[in-house]
Amino acid sequence: MSKQGNLPRRPGDVYFFATCVVDQFFPSAGMDAITLLEREGIRVHFPEGQTCCGQPAHTSGFPDESRKVAAHTLTLFPNDWPVVVPSGSCAGMMKHHYPTLFAADPVRKAQSEALAARIHEFTDFLVNVLGYQPQDMGSDCTVVLHTSCSARREMGVHLTGRKLLDDLAKVTVAQQDHESECCGFGGTFSIKQPEISGAMVEDKVKALKASGAERVVSADCGCLMNILGHAAWKDEQEGQKTPSLPGEHIASFLLRRTAK
Repeated sequence: MSKQGNLPRRPGDVYFFATCVVDQFFPSAGMDAITLLEREGIRVHFPEGQTCCGQPAHTSGFPDESRKVAAHTLTLFPNDWPVVVPSGSCAGMMKHHYPTLFAADPVRKAQSEALAARIHEFTDFLVNVLGYQPQDMGSDCTVVLHTSCSARREMGVHLTGRKLLDDLAKVTVAQQDHESECCGFGGTFSIKQPEISGAMVEDKVKALKASGAERVVSADCGCLMNILGHAAWKDEQEGQKTPSLPGEHIASFLLRRTAK
């Protein structure tokens, strides 16, 4: 269910940029996000030529390689429709860094600026464009929310995920220590600095478990992969047979809670 009010004009069509992490590791999250959008009457278009957004190369100090990927991405969205991205980090790359990558290329700089104006992180699109108001059909449960650094600091959408969960009548959102702290993933940071990354995710997992929530929910699958992977590794080390910290993308959680 949606409520328009003072929201922008509701689009009939959107592009969906799935991200490579969703494609490779959490395909169900992408499908669930698309299903939620379609259930709201939106025609979702999935460009089959999409690959990576270029962020790993960009943050690793390889601008030329990142620029090649970004140049390809610019060709994927010819119609003037919103581009919905189920990840704050990839949305941030496309919205804020593409224009900088093409600063010396006037044509592509203009194209990247036009694209940047159409980029929407998934939860922000649901709340601030569609006015989505979920009708909770599930049983009572407690969850804890992890918001990615890019969603919080780059895209400024850290409140939209919380609003979606707060709007679910039978869901309690637990508070966690270290709420605004990084999980340690940071794309290639977790590969280049494994000791630091490992210490950060250890603290994050401890805080999430200490919240007493039944599961963790996030709008960024990179963070989920890091958090759930570390929790699963700890479970294995401790002989835990069932996951001590289950989790899922917020699209999957919303779809499951609102299915009729």
